[in-house]
Amino acid sequence: MTELIRATNETQVRVALARGAGRAAANTGERFLDHMLVTLARYAGLDLTVEATGDLKHHLIEDVAIVLGAALREMLPDTVARYGDRTLPMDDALVQACVDLGGRAYYKGPLPSSYYEHFMQSFAANAMATVHLRVIRGRDRHHVVEAAFKALGLALRDALEDTGAVFSTKGAVALDSRSRGDRVPAGAAGAAAPPRGTDAARGGDAERRAPARGGREERR
Repeated sequence: MTELIRATNETQVRVALARGAGRAAANTGERFLDHMLVTLARYAGLDLTVEATGDLKHHLIEDVAIVLGAALREMLPDTVARYGDRTLPMDDALVQACVDLGGRAYYKGPLPSSYYEHFMQSFAANAMATVHLRVIRGRDRHHVVEAAFKALGLALRDALEDTGAVFSTKGAVALDSRSRGDRVPAGAAGAAAPPRGTDAARGGDAERRAPARGGREERR
C-alpha cells in the first residue's frame, strides 16, 4: 500500500493506493470526480482511497490528479508489463487509451472538458507515464469523459501486470537524488523542465509523503 498526503494553501489531499480487486472510495466533495476515481480504480484493478478538500474545483481536481499519479509511480515494480491499449464504447462515445509506464511523462488528448483534460495532464506528468487518449466519436461530453476513464483503467490494468522481468532493451536507468541540493544542470542530457501542475512548477508547495524508492527510473 502506498499512501501520500499533500497539503497546500489551496488543497488537502490524501491518497492510498495498492494493487487489488478494484475496491475504491473517494470523498472529494465533487460527485463526478468521485465517480471517475472509483471507476478508474475498478477498471484498473486498484484498491484506492481518496480524501480531499479544496478551495476551488480546478485546484481540487488538479491536485487529486497530482497525488494519484505520484502514488501510482511509487507503487510500480520494475517488472510491470508497462504497455496497455484499450478502446471502450459508452453509448455514443468511443475512446481509445494507450499508456506506457516506462518513466517518460507525456500526455496527448484532448478531452471535451477543461477540468478533466487538466486532470489527465497532471496525472501523466506525476505518474511519469505516457498517456494518449483518442476520442474517436462522441456527442455527450459526460459519456466521452467517462469512457476515457474506463479505457484508461483497462489500459492500466494491462500495463500493471507483473511480468517478472524489466520490459526494455536497455534495462532500468536509475537517476538518484544527491545531497546538499545538487541538481542536474538545466539543459543537460536527461534534464527536463518540471511539467505544469507539479510541485516544482508551482513553486514548491508543502508535501508529505511515504518514503520513496531510492531513485526514479526510465525504461525504453
